[in-house]
Amino acid sequence: MKLAAIETFVVGNPPPKRGGNYFLFVKLTTACGIVGYGEMYTASFGGHTVAKMAEDVFEREMLNEDPFQIEKMWRRVYSRGFSSRPDISLMGVMSGLEMACWDIIGKACDKPVHALIGGKLHERLRSYTYIYPDEDMDENEFYNDPDASAEMAARYVKEGFDAVKFDPAGAYTPLDPHMPTLEDIDRSEKFLKAMREAVGGDADLLFGTHGQFSVSGAKRMARMMEAYDPLWFEEPTPPERPEMMAQVAAATNIPIATGERLTTKYEFVRVLEQGAANIIQMNLGRVGGILEAKKVAALAESFYAHIAPHLYCGPLVGAANIQVSATCPNFLILESIRKWDGFYADILTTPIEWEDGHVIVPDRPGLGVELNEELARAHPWEGDALHLNTVDHWDLREKD
Repeated sequence: MKLAAIETFVVGNPPPKRGGNYFLFVKLTTACGIVGYGEMYTASFGGHTVAKMAEDVFEREMLNEDPFQIEKMWRRVYSRGFSSRPDISLMGVMSGLEMACWDIIGKACDKPVHALIGGKLHERLRSYTYIYPDEDMDENEFYNDPDASAEMAARYVKEGFDAVKFDPAGAYTPLDPHMPTLEDIDRSEKFLKAMREAVGGDADLLFGTHGQFSVSGAKRMARMMEAYDPLWFEEPTPPERPEMMAQVAAATNIPIATGERLTTKYEFVRVLEQGAANIIQMNLGRVGGILEAKKVAALAESFYAHIAPHLYCGPLVGAANIQVSATCPNFLILESIRKWDGFYADILTTPIEWEDGHVIVPDRPGLGVELNEELARAHPWEGDALHLNTVDHWDLREKD
């Protein structure tokens, strides 16, 4: 069996754009006609540029290779151009290509991926979602109104969720890390208080930030948060120096979660060794693929740390998250985007199944889902924005 062709899809994500401006899908086909799908999560370059990057990597490193030779191809890509270091964009590309290879392998063996990487430990996977406004709501008003968010959290709990995430601490900007203002801390406390009152003991609260704070700033925020017993404080400091995040972890009783901006086992092992976090949020479209994610999960297991795979892209990364999570004894919780409905369901020929706060692990071959190519082609991304963008509040810190 040999890999013979690649096709990329830069799919515009229609409003309300939950999961980013667009999704980056890849399709690999073998000479004998087996098709595998994957998804890349890389936001540093435009979508069509990333698609060209994927074609370059495939044609140089994977064309005519056996898709079963995951380790061989991975090492070749990791080392290309004399790099041999965690490169977030290169590994994002490799993640999607490697994911598609596993989809091919599963279909060739008539087995789900989880059966090929250790076997299924979990039939159902606990999931959480960000709190989102209804489509007829004003987003800016909603995200600054703790009562509106608390009301939505209570609705989510009635739908079956027992964990919800929100990030009221302010925008992620090019000037981070910073010291949170008194206004930031007060607003965050109002959200935590309203959320806890709304859901009581029926749901965990997941406090999200985006590496925004200095060590001292994160400690101040954490002191306020402890009274509300959140399940985690997400990415309290930037990802470059886990030893700084470790100082926050040592200063609070709140579990620290991190990993959405990290790639490969080499970055995650530093987090674990430093004691920076004990909830690991690798994203399967960025970490280096399915096998690399399994290695990261095994590293975390040896540190008695949990995994909580991250998702802010499309449903093929979600499908890969599910396959790996199903095999891990240290699985904690899975990020969903709502109930995998709307465009998330439409872009797949068989939607991901969600029931009573849990994702049902599929037993279909490969990733267990198929891309709806007709719909993907009907929604090409034609904008010029990146998948995600910072808020360019250059004067924000001057007002502190």
